[in-house]
Amino acid sequence: PSLLHILPSLPRTTYIQTITTTLIPTIRTLHQHSKIHTIISLGGSCGTAIATTLMREALPIGFPKVMVSTMASGDVQPYVQETDITMMYSVVDVAGMNGILERVLRNAAAAGEGMARAYFQGCVEGGEEGDGDADGGEGGGGGKKRIGITMFGVTTPGVTRIREFLEDHYRGQSNEESAAAAAASGGDGCEVYVFHATGAGGKAMERLIRETHLDAVVDLTTSEIVDEIVGGVLSAGSTRLSAAAEKGIPQVVSLGACDMINFGTPETVPERFAGRRIYEHNPTVTIVRTDEEESRRVGRFIADKLKQAIRPDKVVVLIPEGGLSMMDVPGQQFHDPQANEALFDTLEKELQNTGITVTRHPRDVNHPEFAQAVGTTLIKLLDGS
Repeated sequence: PSLLHILPSLPRTTYIQTITTTLIPTIRTLHQHSKIHTIISLGGSCGTAIATTLMREALPIGFPKVMVSTMASGDVQPYVQETDITMMYSVVDVAGMNGILERVLRNAAAAGEGMARAYFQGCVEGGEEGDGDADGGEGGGGGKKRIGITMFGVTTPGVTRIREFLEDHYRGQSNEESAAAAAASGGDGCEVYVFHATGAGGKAMERLIRETHLDAVVDLTTSEIVDEIVGGVLSAGSTRLSAAAEKGIPQVVSLGACDMINFGTPETVPERFAGRRIYEHNPTVTIVRTDEEESRRVGRFIADKLKQAIRPDKVVVLIPEGGLSMMDVPGQQFHDPQANEALFDTLEKELQNTGITVTRHPRDVNHPEFAQAVGTTLIKLLDGS
């Protein structure tokens, strides 16, 4: 019997899994051969689960995706995850046509058409029609070096300085020496992609690395690992730090915001943290200072991931001895040299004899000198010097 005859008899979860695993290769092939320029679907909870899975798994970020759904006015994270799916609420259920649904679907169709035209035009102008974007790398920097950087509010000054340093270097505007270096390395400039380390941000960066959208990474803010290890709410999952290691791209890794565990409103902080240093960052975000044992666990997690790098010579860990965030400097609430040393010492011991360079820097993660050290290190890794 055909799949169409078998499907109705399957349990709901098996039904969904069978459809998605069957159709993912088909959609992927259509995309790779430029047979489609957008994907659009509509449905309720089951239809949305199927369609968005296909969109996430078969198509890269940057390819237009539109989902009209009865679920789009609630929590859409399970459907969108770290991708760029556009969700549109159907307002009424998708069960028979009426004036409201007709207008919604007309708007969705118009949005899909507009996206398809823009995507097609971009492919033509970029010379990417056909199999050229089969690896998912469309829209990449036009010859520029594409660099991902992770950021949190408490590491923003450092990220801003690193981004400006890299942009100046690859534009050749910082000084004559950097201009010559930029010319020697292609002189096409760089594009910097900043990812907010809120869980989804880390997942998005990992996906973009796997889809070959990024050439290098400054993983300055690895705080999502703390939430994964300790139980905070902004975890990026157990695969965080995996993609760059697997791809062998240059990466400079640091420990930004590893001094904090993230929770929601104050009452959501688990009782086991009573007596710890707790700070209400804003009405919806409460943070807890990591202790020495948690710091050791974070250090082991980072080391275990980096040990998997296929190019350990392309991995450098820079430790900001002066502090891990704006709150972890002398005089601030989360300053804790003992907890930090537990993290630093664990990383150094775990990464001995791995081929990965681990370097301590006396400044804090946001200091201009640390930013320059990060930028200079990444440039050397990228340029092979």
